[in-house]
Amino acid sequence: MGKLFSKLFGSKEMRILMLGLDAAGKTTILYRLKLGSSVSTIPTVGFNVETVTYKNVRFNVWDVGGQEKIRPLWRHYFTGSQGLIFVVDSSDRDRIEEARQELHRIATDREMQGAVILVFANKQDLPNGKFELQSANCQEENRL
Repeated sequence: MGKLFSKLFGSKEMRILMLGLDAAGKTTILYRLKLGSSVSTIPTVGFNVETVTYKNVRFNVWDVGGQEKIRPLWRHYFTGSQGLIFVVDSSDRDRIEEARQELHRIATDREMQGAVILVFANKQDLPNGKFELQSANCQEENRL
């Protein structure tokens, strides 16, 4: 029945933001999802937008640069976003707290209320890349 419904009424679209500090690996992840292979990237100044289709859902993924000077502009991308993929370079222990603060700022913005948030711990294959993550239901605990 679900397949018939999807065929009759078309696919669903979702707007997803991909944010994180600079050099976390956002663009690499985006093109790995889109193309199924790794590509060479350069730091994103501005944004990349790609559509990734999965199970009849079109995900319009907005990969926005993470340099400190660009971060104040992130809020302009919040409106209409149904999900957030927040990418963290898990091998960069020196910036984990900075990443946590940025994620908290995003998650508490009223434009992001109701958005599904996924924290992607990237680069776990690198030295110091593995650490224990704690999961939390932020709506219940109301904190990050």
